[in-house]
Amino acid sequence: MKQHQPIIDKINGFLSEEFEVDTGRMLPEANIRQTLDLDSLDYIDLVVVVENNFSFKVKPEDFLQIISFQDFYTYIISRVQSKEPIDAAMAGQVQG
Repeated sequence: MKQHQPIIDKINGFLSEEFEVDTGRMLPEANIRQTLDLDSLDYIDLVVVVENNFSFKVKPEDFLQIISFQDFYTYIISRVQSKEPIDAAMAGQVQG
């Protein structure tokens, strides 16, 4: 997980700023909903923040399986990794 630390730090940074929670409370095993005190409107904010920071669309059903911060990190990392080859191919097309 060390290679993913920059992504985790970015996630914790924007979550801390958006939801006004100390990053020290964002432990991998902690319940994300309880720690960030999320209600249904906050989930909309969370989706917007993720989309703005990582440039991919979030489906609401994706959040059904996310309980802990670790679940959230794993979700973001997998989505970032799955879109990288597409971005690289698009960059090649633009330059080429």
